[in-house]
Parts: sequence; C-alpha cells; structure tokens
Amino acid sequence: MREWAASLGLWLLRAIAACPNGVARGLGLAVGEVMWWSAWRRRHIALTNLGLCFPQWSKAERKRVARAHFHLFMRSFFERFIVWTQSEERIRGLASLEGWEHFEAHRGRPVILLAPHFCGIDAGGIRLQLESSFAAMYAQQKSQVLTEAMTAGRSRFNGARMLLRNEGLRAAVRVIREGVPFYFLPDMDLGPRDAVFVPFFGQPAATVTSVARLARLTGAAIVPMVTRMTAKGYVAQFYPAWFPAPGHGPEDEAREALRMNQFIEARVLEMPEQYLWTHRRFKSRPPGAGAVY
Repeated sequence: MREWAASLGLWLLRAIAACPNGVARGLGLAVGEVMWWSAWRRRHIALTNLGLCFPQWSKAERKRVARAHFHLFMRSFFERFIVWTQSEERIRGLASLEGWEHFEAHRGRPVILLAPHFCGIDAGGIRLQLESSFAAMYAQQKSQVLTEAMTAGRSRFNGARMLLRNEGLRAAVRVIREGVPFYFLPDMDLGPRDAVFVPFFGQPAATVTSVARLARLTGAAIVPMVTRMTAKGYVAQFYPAWFPAPGHGPEDEAREALRMNQFIEARVLEMPEQYLWTHRRFKSRPPGAGAVY
C-alpha cells in the first residue's frame, strides 16, 4: 500500500512539474502555509532552533522566519521535481551559477563541494550537473519507489554518481581521488560518533569532522557552494576554496569543524528563512547537557 501511494504521489508531482513554473511555486507557498499550521512537531523544532540560535530576536521575528521557511521549503519541494524531470533548457532558465571561477580554478584536481542545507540545495546541484559531473551521498528512504525516484532525479546529467551514506567515506575517498567533484552536505546532526561539539550560533552542535578528514586524505580543495532561492528561481554561488590546516589531533578537527560552522552562519545571516530549521540540529548533546526538543 505504501509503495502504491508513493507511486501515485510521484505521478502527481511530475504532472505539477510539467506545468509552468508559477504553478509549482504557488502551490508550494500554499501547502507551506498549511504545513505551518498542521505540522506542529516540525514547527516546534524550527522555533526551538531559532530560539537557541537567535535569543536576541523577538518571538514575533522568530515566528516570521520559521513561517517563511515553511513556505520556501514546500516551494522548493515542488520545484525539485522540475529539476528532477524537466528539460535541460528549463533547468537553465530556473537556476543559474555565480562565482564559477572559484570552481573552475580547481578543475582537474580533487574537489569537495561544501553544500549546506539551504532550501535550494537540489536545484543548485542539478544545475551544476549540466556543466560538470560529480558524486553525492544520500540516505536510503523507507520507500523503495521514492529512493529510486530520488536517485534517478539526482543523477540525470553528465554521469553523476550517487553514493549511499551507509557505504561510509571509503566510497567518497575513491571518487574524489578519481578526480570527481564530491557534492557534500555535512551540516546535519548525525550523532556524536565521528563528530565534535563546536559552536553553531553559540550552541554546542555535533559537527562531523569528515570534510577536513576527506580533504587531508585526498588533497582536495574545499569549495563552498550555496544555493539561494530568489523570487523566480535559484542562484548557486561558489566561494573561494580553502584547505584544512596540517594536523590530525582533536584540537585540529575542532578548529576545522568550527571554521565550517562559521562559514554557514554567515550565509544563514544573509537568508535566515532558507536554512533547514526543521532539522533537529541540536539533537545530540554534550555530556551533562539536557535535551532541547
């Protein structure tokens, strides 16, 4: 029954994606408003995250940002099926690339594309595929139908490769060493294992150390790529590369993790409504700290 329902849902989403862009955009904003009022658990998570990260804001301001996030998240959900199913020409019209020189400067050498969880992450990734192959990592979904649709949608162009998260980092090391850019989304709380607690907007956040470790193992440049939603589409922005400093000790890993968090903080401040506030970013807690959700 679940697979049948998933297949029907995918058919409807593909049909919506075939309509003019304004249909998916308007439907996403409307469904986002419904979700704001009905998805109370996700609303609670978003407001809790914003309260932890921005205690100086008024409750009204945090509520405004969270509500806007629901609208943008659902808009990006419907528009995701445009980039997963529609033509190359249409994708180019919906999403653009800026700062390309920061990526191009490292062509032919190992590259890790640091892609934080902003709403436009799928649109930016698929738009990049039109210019360059890359590899990315994803999590298996509960539904096999959804997993297959997601994998197909995210690997449409230039031989893009999708790696299962449970394969671990060995697969990532292999493709990076082959010279395939690795589109990496490392800013989620995946538990305290292989992570360090470093501040994210002043709160201790379990932050994976894999970005710096992968870069050291492969000699890769870390090129940040952040996708911003606009009134009518998406802009994927590349930023100057950085390299992890020498050293493999706990202090070195914490320093590199903090560096990543500080970069993401700066982008969040530019567009706070677009960050993934519905993720339990502070689910893992340091010893002695109580739960926040």
